Amino acid sequence: MERTASHSSKDLIARTRAFATQDAVRSGWALGSTYAALAGAVALAVAAPWWPLRIVGGFIEALVLIRAFILFHDAMHGALLPKAKWAKALFQVQGILTLTPARIWNDTHNHHHANTARIAADSAGTFVTWTTEQWRKATGWQRLGYVVERHPVTLLFGYVTAFLISLCLVPFVKNPKRYWTSGLAFGLHVALSVAVWHFFGLAVYLCAFVGPLFVAYALGTYLFYAQHNFDDVAILPDADWTHADAALEASSYLRCGPVMAWFTGNIGYHHVHHLNPRIPFYRLPEAMAALPELQGPHVTALTLKDVVGCLRLNLWDPARRRMVRYSDAVASY
Repeated sequence: MERTASHSSKDLIARTRAFATQDAVRSGWALGSTYAALAGAVALAVAAPWWPLRIVGGFIEALVLIRAFILFHDAMHGALLPKAKWAKALFQVQGILTLTPARIWNDTHNHHHANTARIAADSAGTFVTWTTEQWRKATGWQRLGYVVERHPVTLLFGYVTAFLISLCLVPFVKNPKRYWTSGLAFGLHVALSVAVWHFFGLAVYLCAFVGPLFVAYALGTYLFYAQHNFDDVAILPDADWTHADAALEASSYLRCGPVMAWFTGNIGYHHVHHLNPRIPFYRLPEAMAALPELQGPHVTALTLKDVVGCLRLNLWDPARRRMVRYSDAVASY
């Protein structure tokens, strides 16, 4: 039987609802300015007269793609322009062009929000986390699959592993009727790849198309992984799980400067977002500042030390109540 959230948890969630209202003008400006920045970055990557500037343009394009994705992500949660039919149509198109079709994204991401930090949850829409005991009991093939899914190379190639394969090709093959938009996204992406290379050449293909996508999806996949995979995360059995606990104890606050906060659409306020995903991205800092319970989060960063530390944590040890390495599971056996 599912555990009922405590009165304090219900009260905290209720107090976040004051921030789950959007300003249509602010939302429209965020959308328009993001697309304008994306167009400018693409133009620089395509037409800059000096090739280092093209690379800079491609890198900026990758960062703006992350922000554009966050706007799509908010729209799918109903937090951005939910009543505007034009915006709904625009985000549907964006989802197909950026390998995140709305149907498969909603199915998997809603599952992620409903099952973050559950030991027993399946891996749909998230990275599965095993306990040390599960690791010890697993077969060699099962362990290999687990290692591959969480390996840094898998995250680095998120463009292929997480987006082209997991969100497009696999769901379409498994259920083409329900996920026909995934098939459309995959086919259209292949066609665009061929067209860009054929009509604009290898330099434009690398600097303005595949390069920015590779960088954007590698960073995006890592952010998705890292904000639920840190040293003092709490992974809970169903009997002890609540929505508020999962938000506050298993979702981190990513500390970054204002520039990266803009490019990442405030997704660093992840504990606030998981507590109430209907809060628009631009109101997440406001919610955190207003509610004392949100001001002592688990903090992560994009420093090399934090990234390496995150990638070395692979299993949940219930006895130690922390994430550990594979070798720790053997040593403590």
